[in-house]
Amino acid sequence: MIKAGIIGATGYSGAELTRLLYSHPDVTIDFLCTNSYVGEDFSNIYPNFKQFINKKCVSIHEAFERLPYIDVLFTALPSGKALEFGKRAMDNNVKLIDIGSDFRLKEKDLYKQWYNLDHKYPDLLCEAVYGLPELNREAIKTAKLVASAGCYPTASSLALIPLVSNNMINLASIIIDAKSGVSGAGRKASTSNLYVECNESIKAYGVTTHRHTPEIEQTLSTIAKEDIKLTFTPHLVPMNRGILAVCYGKLNKAYTTEDLIKLYKSFYAKDYFIRVNDELPETRWVKDSNFCDISLRVDQRTNTVIAISAIDNLIKGAAGQAIQNMNLMFGLEETTSLKINPIFA
Repeated sequence: MIKAGIIGATGYSGAELTRLLYSHPDVTIDFLCTNSYVGEDFSNIYPNFKQFINKKCVSIHEAFERLPYIDVLFTALPSGKALEFGKRAMDNNVKLIDIGSDFRLKEKDLYKQWYNLDHKYPDLLCEAVYGLPELNREAIKTAKLVASAGCYPTASSLALIPLVSNNMINLASIIIDAKSGVSGAGRKASTSNLYVECNESIKAYGVTTHRHTPEIEQTLSTIAKEDIKLTFTPHLVPMNRGILAVCYGKLNKAYTTEDLIKLYKSFYAKDYFIRVNDELPETRWVKDSNFCDISLRVDQRTNTVIAISAIDNLIKGAAGQAIQNMNLMFGLEETTSLKINPIFA
């Protein structure tokens, strides 16, 4: 059995990770670490786990003491908080899967620019493999440190990768308009995320400054083999979970909608969690699942392609993708514990 530890277990992504790992046939959870609920029963924090998980939350000190006895460490923490855990995991020969952002970008200067963070371990940025399985599957299999892709970058990149890979769009024309449920902001109390503040409203935020921008640019630039700068605008919508990414690009030549859907179905034919459909994606059809639904439309008048994707931000955008990466790292079937039928309602 794979022994796993989770740091940041009581956040939304950490709780989903705990839920999915509990039912994984090849994993046992060694510890659940949190900074806010040390000594409390995990099932008291999340009562849905009663009669399933009988563990108390441990301190960071105890988590460090347990490191030599586990096989994989998951960190689900705010930006800048996973650095020390990553270093200690590597020093103890423990595989690390970071659900946060601390190891996703390859250039330490980008952390200073976008996160106002002086990265303490830039050598780990070189060692980290970007955890988008549909893009880096083979590299993930032999990785010791995987930086799981962010939620917005997952939805946006998967929608655009086939177009960029096949040189089908003007790379300077890419615009991403994305919407997320409130859980994407995390569990920490914030006035802007209160029910009264969010309900019956939609708003753009992080306009021109959102930290997922360089991550998306890095992914697409690597594929294109040239530097890409794009426009990314996220929005907050009054629902618990889900991301809808609407991505625009000017086509380099004329294609029909049918041409592109056929190309996407072929491109993702071996990727179980990518569902390319004729109908347009909706977040409700991927809720509580590791699927990413994608479809496209071509605006013949303006020679523009609109690629649309939908994911559950807490599953494919976080916990589910982390487990998908873990399965690859340990030589397991990639879909283990993740063949979850989306729920409706």
